[in-house]
Amino acid sequence: MSETTAQQVLSRYWGYSAFRPMQEDIINSVLAGRDTLALLPTGGGKSLCFQVPGMILDGVTLVVTPLIALMKDQVENLRKRGISAEAIYSGMTAREVELAMNHILHGKAKFFYLSPERLLTDRFITALEHIKIGMIAVDEAHCISQWGYDFRPPYLRIAEIRDKLPSIPVIALTATATPKVVRDIQEKLRFPVPNVFERSFERRNLAYVVFNEENKLERLLRICSNVKGTGIVYVRNRRKTREIAEFLMRNRITADFYHAGLSPIDREKKQNAWKQGSLRVMVSTNAFGMGIDKPDVRFVVHMDLPDSPEAYFQEAGRGGRDEKKAFAVLLFENSDVIDARHNLALSYPEPDYIRNVYRALGNYLNLAVGTGRDTVHLFDLNEFCNTYDFKPLVTFNALRFIEREGFISMNEAMETHSRIIFNVRKDDLYKFQVENAAFDPIIKTILRSYGGVFTELANISEKELGSRLSVESDLIVKALTQLHNLEVLTYIPATDKPRIIMTSELIRADDLRISQEHYFERRAEAAKRLESVINYAISTDICRSQMLIAYFGQDDIQRCGICDVCVERNKANLSELEFNNIVEVIKPLLKVAGCNISQLVEACARISEEKVINAVNWLVDNDKIEISDDGLFRWIAPKDDKGNYYTR
Repeated sequence: MSETTAQQVLSRYWGYSAFRPMQEDIINSVLAGRDTLALLPTGGGKSLCFQVPGMILDGVTLVVTPLIALMKDQVENLRKRGISAEAIYSGMTAREVELAMNHILHGKAKFFYLSPERLLTDRFITALEHIKIGMIAVDEAHCISQWGYDFRPPYLRIAEIRDKLPSIPVIALTATATPKVVRDIQEKLRFPVPNVFERSFERRNLAYVVFNEENKLERLLRICSNVKGTGIVYVRNRRKTREIAEFLMRNRITADFYHAGLSPIDREKKQNAWKQGSLRVMVSTNAFGMGIDKPDVRFVVHMDLPDSPEAYFQEAGRGGRDEKKAFAVLLFENSDVIDARHNLALSYPEPDYIRNVYRALGNYLNLAVGTGRDTVHLFDLNEFCNTYDFKPLVTFNALRFIEREGFISMNEAMETHSRIIFNVRKDDLYKFQVENAAFDPIIKTILRSYGGVFTELANISEKELGSRLSVESDLIVKALTQLHNLEVLTYIPATDKPRIIMTSELIRADDLRISQEHYFERRAEAAKRLESVINYAISTDICRSQMLIAYFGQDDIQRCGICDVCVERNKANLSELEFNNIVEVIKPLLKVAGCNISQLVEACARISEEKVINAVNWLVDNDKIEISDDGLFRWIAPKDDKGNYYTR
């Protein structure tokens, strides 16, 4: 396909007539063989930036990503477009891995998705010598930086692959990264020269709004009633998703709830209903939204303070992708600030607690030290905590820490179907049927019902097979299990239970490496991110869009004019420059001593009296200055969650 252009690939496989801003420049950079970092906000079309050049370059594109759900979604979407793709990730059976690797080794896949912990396994390193790699794509590239909000140590080993593929270009992609993280990504991936394509994070159609609100449900109802179209409501815990959805339904707003604890079938059903518009509002934990590209979301409401500006920007950015006006609303009350800081503390259990959880996990899974690598285990967090007298939330965070260090992988149930593949050739299968007549009916029914069962794993339904054979599905499960044990076929039953995958051999808990330096540095960075969120919530004098975008190092944009701060400022009939000039003059005066309105007007000699008065009134209304009984104005600092004044 070397003569094929990027535009032709885009049109042929994706049906688009033109690229989005900056996509073509990024693609051309990769095709020129340059290491490239693409920084595109949520909904900016990151995947096309490696999928299009991947179709042009010779060989397989190796895609490293930590998100199994997104990995599966992209593989499925590529196959629907007639593009061959395979994925290998923690939790797959040996047979599944073998089939995927065979397709890749025989040139039957154009894209090879791999989770980072699988990247440097002996199996992959050996296979790499026989695979022609055309490009390496590192998705969610912020995970490689310990300064990022989702640092994953296995990502640090990606650079080692470059030693084996020295001339292969790398494209790294992320939606959110501060300047510090942008530099770190390029350093960790060994870019020979910096090469960053960064689109503005500005969303001119997205109105950011913050309400300090005690009655959040009433405010949410008003938002849903006043803003037409579909919406997403984000909450922290699963119980609230159901409660708030039921509240909206009682008030005649079609809504449903969504979280990772639902069965895969239920999640898919709810997601499709929302996508198709048969329900307006999805109330969800942050499990909802990844990979969902619904363009006409008119509002995204957060009922709790998010952990970081990165997370908030990504989730809020799911609104208004059709470039029509949408609202990103954050609801908080003063007690939420206390809760958020408390939750942060729980998110970083003490190192000894983490080691105790790891030790207990080995016992719970009946593993001996030095064993367990790549084994998959059903895992019940509540049972685990009850067995060892652990606190569920702190224990979950300890397990997440162990996961980030690359020792385990925690998966929610992802499979919606059971799957099978025959391990024997057709003529050997016929002999087996003749010699084992009891299995003949089910084998014949499988062959009539499903295609491709000799070459790839096929989705099946035990209930459907039972119906065709006029038997209970339990008997189908029993027969398939027997055929599996006889090695006639591989049978992978569907499960709706979460799993833990051991991504390395179990080690002694005392040997579990928890770098004191990294642990405390990462906790400090997380605290900084949370304080940025709190500052965003309590601030009432800086454009919301400017605040968010400045966090990501882009500070050259104008006021958005549509956030709650700008709308209030607009009422004062002042331009941003005029308002800033007035504040620049009067703020130092009012911090030192009280002044009356005449003194303030006189101090702003070059600005009209009406505009000075409008600015002062706005500052009073927004609790920036106060007026005492003697008519003097004084500057006041914003209050914290306890009602005390901040000193800044």
